[in-house]
Amino acid sequence: MKRILPFSFIVIAALILAACGAASRTEAPMQPDYYSVSPEMGGAPAVAQDSIMPGTAPEARAAEQATANTGSGISASAVERIVIKNADLVIVVSDVEGRMKNIQAMAEQMGGFVVSSNLYQSYTSSYVEVPEAQIVIRVPSEKLDEAMDQIKKDTVEVQTENISGQDVTAEYVDLQSRLKNYEAAEAQLNEILEKATDTTDVVNIFNQLVYYREQIELVKGQIKYYDEAAALSAISVRIIAEETIQPVVIGKWEPKGVALEAVQDLIDFLKGFTEFLIRFVIFNLPVLILIFIPLYLVFLGARAVFRKMRGKKVKKEEVKEEEKK
Repeated sequence: MKRILPFSFIVIAALILAACGAASRTEAPMQPDYYSVSPEMGGAPAVAQDSIMPGTAPEARAAEQATANTGSGISASAVERIVIKNADLVIVVSDVEGRMKNIQAMAEQMGGFVVSSNLYQSYTSSYVEVPEAQIVIRVPSEKLDEAMDQIKKDTVEVQTENISGQDVTAEYVDLQSRLKNYEAAEAQLNEILEKATDTTDVVNIFNQLVYYREQIELVKGQIKYYDEAAALSAISVRIIAEETIQPVVIGKWEPKGVALEAVQDLIDFLKGFTEFLIRFVIFNLPVLILIFIPLYLVFLGARAVFRKMRGKKVKKEEVKEEEKK
């Protein structure tokens, strides 16, 4: 039994090294762990890097060559291309809230769903409050063009339109290869565990099984993410109110360039001056009156007292002068 265990570990290590070698041939895009990836993000999760198993014998490198030649039987050219498509739109409409509700209903009718939606207040250049919205939806990838056309329909203006695609076929194939090798290693470890009798061997094999089962679940999660991201395209739409882009209009004339800036500056000055007058009359002037009236009364009282005291002093001096005569 003790002779079988080292050889079995060598074979299992060779399978894992072969999986790592297959993954290193293609560079996966960097991304957070699958379970922390936001659904509206268009990127793909990176394949987790495997640590080298402790106790791997040097003879495993020789076995790696034989295992790598067989591979998993899967190649990028033998599977259908897997492309993750996403889109971004910035549109200008007359009814922001109504258009956001229409986009939500469209996504549900197409078999998709709303990832997030946010309706908030924005301001124009003249400080007028107007609504603005941001919505992210997912629709079947084959209906992406149709959804884009419906979103752009009856808009005042389409300011931005961007469609991006990410081919993840190679990464997807590598994940399947890694999964097959991990499952093969797990199956062989289960067979060894059934035959093991030594307590130390049982504990070591169990720890190895825990590690490979974690890797299997992680890879399955990454494969599931690729499947869902390729099947459902994300569309991020920013909805702007029509008032935001409207210029200053005087009658039927729309000033442009410097004239428009001058008119806008004049309007801003008049607005600010009017606000100053209103604030001065309603707030500043009453405050000044409340402060200066008591001060003025105090001043009058002090002046009267001073004059009275001065008058008494003058009378005393006159009396003294008369007495001297």
